[in-house]
Amino acid sequence: MELGPTGRAVAANVKRLRTSRGMSLRALSEALSRAGRNLSPDAINKIENGAEAGTRKQVRRVDVDDLIALAVILGVSPASLLLPQDARGAAEVTAVGAVEAAVAWQWMWCTEPITLPEDEAEADRAVKQFLLDARPIGLFAARGDDRIPGYIVESRGGGG
Repeated sequence: MELGPTGRAVAANVKRLRTSRGMSLRALSEALSRAGRNLSPDAINKIENGAEAGTRKQVRRVDVDDLIALAVILGVSPASLLLPQDARGAAEVTAVGAVEAAVAWQWMWCTEPITLPEDEAEADRAVKQFLLDARPIGLFAARGDDRIPGYIVESRGGGG
């Protein structure tokens, strides 16, 4: 089973972060088990095998619960596993293709859409809608600011 670009990024990032922390496959497996997510060393190895496109090795896809657990144990945000580490140059993004890596990271951080309409007015509306929909309600209110730069959020529907 060949992985797409996001699956390959997850595989490469899991391997990079695990090895940079000096963790063996067994140590990561044991830490995940203590956190309530059982992944054997062999399963983690198969996850990491997906880092290379076209590999003939057995690979394992990561589901969202695996992704969260791996991020917690490796001490990063789940977003840190989903895109290539380097924000310079281009990045392949599932369902989009090649985009500037910095744009992909800004999308991942909920600061701008990954694609925009050509028309400036439509692009402005798309950015505002993205910021309304991509960020949790109250995130900025908890910090005393529930505004999008240049756009005051008055209502998100459902009573307001």
